[in-house]
Amino acid sequence: MKHLPQYSYLYLGDNARAPYGTRSYETVYQYTLECVEWFFKQGCSLVILACNTASAKALRTIQQKDLPLIAPDKRVLGVIRPTSEVIGKFTKTNKVGIVGTNGTVQSGSYPIEIAKFYPEIKVYQEACPLWVPLVENNEYKSESADYFIQKHLDSLFHQDCEIDTLLLGCTHYPLLIDKLKQFTPSHISIVSQGEIVAKSLEDYLERHPLIETQCLKKGGIEFYTTDDTSDFNTKATIFWGEEVSSKHATLIEDL
Repeated sequence: MKHLPQYSYLYLGDNARAPYGTRSYETVYQYTLECVEWFFKQGCSLVILACNTASAKALRTIQQKDLPLIAPDKRVLGVIRPTSEVIGKFTKTNKVGIVGTNGTVQSGSYPIEIAKFYPEIKVYQEACPLWVPLVENNEYKSESADYFIQKHLDSLFHQDCEIDTLLLGCTHYPLLIDKLKQFTPSHISIVSQGEIVAKSLEDYLERHPLIETQCLKKGGIEFYTTDDTSDFNTKATIFWGEEVSSKHATLIEDL
């Protein structure tokens, strides 16, 4: 919204079925497709999977298999490719460390995508399954978070002492930034995806005027959740930085 304030935004949090990070490929694909179809029903012509796990496990299948059948004039984008396209600008040693959920790491999506743009970069990964719960339960600033953050960072950096770039491969992790800096050597750059994905979207819309013209331009944002709205509002406010008021979304009408 900071980069492209003129557009109208819908945000859907599938909190009733989160987290996605520990679920199977088939489950993540099915859940993600249901969310995408919900957006299409609301009139959205462009959907961004603002989740690394969904981008890793569901995006390609939705793009190649589902869109041609259910919505050939609409588009679904992810967050892994935009990040992979620019990660080489941050590293001098060509050694990049990535922290993410189990699902994102096990998919191998980042090493595969980064190799397409920067074959010279060596990628090291570390799954951090407890980091999302720390954020979700508002423990990300507590001393109890220190052990789990330091443990996984030490494990990552021990893989190669020349890692000079740390990519946060999960949209929850930027809230841990103060803790991450505490346990990350000062010479290592910490890269978050927000700015990267926003700039990539801006570029995408410039290159795809047919999609751009379908996007509603009244400004503003509406928040939806598949779970309890009061709980979502409390957690979403942490991310958004100001008070959030959400509405409940039902993805499958017959349930």
